[in-house]
Amino acid sequence: MNRNNIFADGFIDVKGARENNLKNLSLKIPKYKTTVFVGLSGAGKSSLVFDTIAALSRRELNETFASFTQQYLPKYGQPHVDEIDHLPVAIVIEQKKIGENARSTVGTYTGAYSLLRLLFSRIGRPFIGYSDTFSFNMPKGMCPNCQGLGYVDDIDEDLLIDKNESLNQGAIKFVSFGPDTWRWRRYVNSGLFDNDKPVKNFTDREWQLLMYAPQQQLKHPGPKFPKSALYEGVVPRIRRSILHKKEAKHHQAAISKIVTHHACPICHGTRLNSTVLGNRINGKNIAEVCSMSLKDLSEFLDTINATLTTDLIRELQVKLHSMIDIGLGYLSLARGTNSLSGGEAQRIKISKYLNSSLSDMVYILDEPSVGLHPHDIDLVKKGLTRLRNKGNTILLVEHNPLMMSFADYVVELGPVAGASGGQLTFQGTYEELLNSSSLTGKWLREKIAFKTKVRKSSNSVQLTNLNSNNLKNINIRIPIDVVTVLTGVAGSGKSSLVKELKNSLDVPYIDLAQKDISTNLRSTPATYLDILDPIRKLFAQSNQTSLGLFSYNGQGACPICKGKGVTITNMAFMDPVVEVCEACHGKRYSKKALQYHYQGKDIAEILDFSVDQALNFFSSGEEKNQMLKEKLSSLKRVGLGYIHLNQTLTTLSGGELQRIKLASRINEKGTVFLLDEPTSGLHMQDIAEQIKLINQLVDAHNGVIVIEHNQTVISQADWLIDIGPGAGVFGGQVIYSGVPAGIIDCSNSLTGKALLKAMD
Repeated sequence: MNRNNIFADGFIDVKGARENNLKNLSLKIPKYKTTVFVGLSGAGKSSLVFDTIAALSRRELNETFASFTQQYLPKYGQPHVDEIDHLPVAIVIEQKKIGENARSTVGTYTGAYSLLRLLFSRIGRPFIGYSDTFSFNMPKGMCPNCQGLGYVDDIDEDLLIDKNESLNQGAIKFVSFGPDTWRWRRYVNSGLFDNDKPVKNFTDREWQLLMYAPQQQLKHPGPKFPKSALYEGVVPRIRRSILHKKEAKHHQAAISKIVTHHACPICHGTRLNSTVLGNRINGKNIAEVCSMSLKDLSEFLDTINATLTTDLIRELQVKLHSMIDIGLGYLSLARGTNSLSGGEAQRIKISKYLNSSLSDMVYILDEPSVGLHPHDIDLVKKGLTRLRNKGNTILLVEHNPLMMSFADYVVELGPVAGASGGQLTFQGTYEELLNSSSLTGKWLREKIAFKTKVRKSSNSVQLTNLNSNNLKNINIRIPIDVVTVLTGVAGSGKSSLVKELKNSLDVPYIDLAQKDISTNLRSTPATYLDILDPIRKLFAQSNQTSLGLFSYNGQGACPICKGKGVTITNMAFMDPVVEVCEACHGKRYSKKALQYHYQGKDIAEILDFSVDQALNFFSSGEEKNQMLKEKLSSLKRVGLGYIHLNQTLTTLSGGELQRIKLASRINEKGTVFLLDEPTSGLHMQDIAEQIKLINQLVDAHNGVIVIEHNQTVISQADWLIDIGPGAGVFGGQVIYSGVPAGIIDCSNSLTGKALLKAMD
């Protein structure tokens, strides 16, 4: 495409963008085209696309509503930008899971289940009621045993209670029920038990009261029992206050030790009661239909010839084909949204817009290629091309060369990550990028080639007759002392295979699967990696004062902002105003805490160091700083030398957060690292460093097992296992197992075909 006419149809004109690390950027982005933003993780791409362009569009759209309505809308701060002209309404499709609600499924989220309920209420026989009758979230439709969840949790009382101990000794073994916790006090202060008597000596009545008593007002509680409090047995209390609440996310390890999670024995996981399950269309009830793959469901709908439902089926087919066309045909409507990967969730969001009548919008996507095989990426590109051709503008933040190549225009930010980044280093077409001296251009010209010398494994695990999820009676040997890479299209069965491997490993392993780090205004790299506490101790020891004085979450906090570094003023009908604290100027600490120094620096100055600066500062050779140096070196090894110790985790990119997690365990030895797409969110240069790091882990006598789609990582494996050939019911077979070079001769491997194409 001629660069001179790329702006012929108009452009979004950004002037003076200064959000986060952006250096007063001004640029034009072509309308009705696809523009991809590239550059190192942390170079400023998200700051420009999401925190500036998307934020201003959403903010100004919200301001068109009445002030009463605005109070119920999401709040977006005013981005630091002079102005943006010709800005369309933005629809942001982020790389985030849809939700953790156990009642949410692909069917309920997309609205397809509502249409299916209507279909069964109209022509299903025998007639049992209207649409709501078929809802597992409504009392008249749900299974009474599991309340429409489809599963039940059994708590193992022998693991929950140590009967040889008394309550005062800590007989209740579940986290947050130990001695001196507020939950423990409800039992020892209840007046119901001898708190020094071993539980094994309890009477049957005492055991039932401790374990299974329903919530109730005590008639004669102990003197320390809160007057308005209700008493409840340990088991119902754990179920009510932990298992089905957000708190469960924080106690997953503890829950897994005492809870057995299995399909409801009454409804067998269908969520529905027997009356609903007795209603059928062409021999199938609604649960059986929802359990079909979307492809099979579409074919089932084609067999229905009732005139009454012609329009209804047409609308349902449109929804199904939107998902099938973008590579999600292996999913079922019964699939829980909490089990979807970020990539699957994002594609479902994309599919919702493919048939939209709206045009002149700007669709903004965060790495839509993450978690996707090259085969799936082709389907996403076709979907995005359809959106663009309807008269919309597409903006992508991406690292994958396969997504860059189909874009009409490319913008690179750099030249480095962090404070020295945020500059425009390239603007132009993909062809111009390929021939440029930009960082991304140079890496795009690098050839993919197989590792010249692969390691030979001397330790492996043999797995036999694997049938979980979609695995089809797999027998496979997995090397655990080399770099083993698992490949295959999204949903082919890779994660199921790793889960089976974990159950069979008799050696230590570290599971670094992609899970969100809990981020808030108070969480920083220093707190996450436990760097803050040794720094606080250095200050307390060298100044002979209280350790608590150097905590911004406690005694040392600035009295005005309470240690947040910012003040937040709620403005009723307007956005909250977030300002740097006038008292501490963002340092988080009180004046009293800041009067103490260590080697000439106060604690706020040290926490404002970058990792590189801090490593230099603490490299004095003193033994007491050794742990600090090791933790800081780990951050540098994963490529995060530029981030600041006090940087709020909410300001870090997904790639940066993932590398922080890896840094926390990088010095382990004699273990097996399980990595799930460690290259997600990383630039090609960062990926090269990641490959070096993986090899260093193996050289240090660890094993590394990686689920990965990146072709460079695949080419550098010692052993390759390809699962497929397709996804869901169409996958679950071992297509190839051997050295990487052999896969290009495997005719039914989509991975082999994609790798051969990339090498050509």
